[in-house]
Amino acid sequence: MKSFLSQKQVEKIKEQYPVGTRIELIHMEDPYGPIEPGMQGTVESVDDAGTLHMRWDNGRTLGIVLGEDQFKVIPESQEEVVDNDQKQTMGGMGM
Repeated sequence: MKSFLSQKQVEKIKEQYPVGTRIELIHMEDPYGPIEPGMQGTVESVDDAGTLHMRWDNGRTLGIVLGEDQFKVIPESQEEVVDNDQKQTMGGMGM
């Protein structure tokens, strides 16, 4: 049986996987309706149990359970990093 996470542990997960983080699934332990390996999606929220609620690119919404499912974070492209740096330089104002 999986133990409950502390609020501090959940906050750390939220910091590590903020809303908008892109993820690629490697393996999911769900015998009834798993997401196929290689599928990519976006973190929509993290609940109080530390589950990553996802919006998969195929339209599904099945969550990722840390410690059960295997995945990797898709790094931002260099183009997005440059765009974000420019916005921060301008004080967050888009021109």
